[in-house]
Amino acid sequence: MTNKTCFFIGSRYASGSIKPQLTEAVEKQITEYGVIIFTVGHYGNFDRIVIGVIKEAKNRHPNIKLYLLEPYALDKKAETPQDFDGTSYPEGLEFVPKRYAIAQANRYMIQNSDYLISYCPGVGNSRKVTEYAQKIEKKGLIKVTLI
Repeated sequence: MTNKTCFFIGSRYASGSIKPQLTEAVEKQITEYGVIIFTVGHYGNFDRIVIGVIKEAKNRHPNIKLYLLEPYALDKKAETPQDFDGTSYPEGLEFVPKRYAIAQANRYMIQNSDYLISYCPGVGNSRKVTEYAQKIEKKGLIKVTLI
């Protein structure tokens, strides 16, 4: 059995009011879908809310892991940030121009995750990534949860 994975994408302007919905979605990922590996970025308020929710979930489910999606070349000596179990750097990303790195890293994660939890109330990159995930969801390659 492979470890089930979940990626998060959301608006950098997300309000803390989404935390209860996010907590419920994460709990469902763990208890119903068997997800133990969660990956998130660190560039906006949505990501900060996710990190807090996963940190709380780890108290209830100590076996889950949280990884930081790092879209830019990692320094081999860089330490894993607090609250994370490791970092994830998509293969081949070092050949992508820096201005496209986040979009390409998000696309990679969609292609390599079992689940996606998305919060994208408006237009923007998180909406585009979610729409891409919904297209491949129709092929049975990922399950998307919208909050």
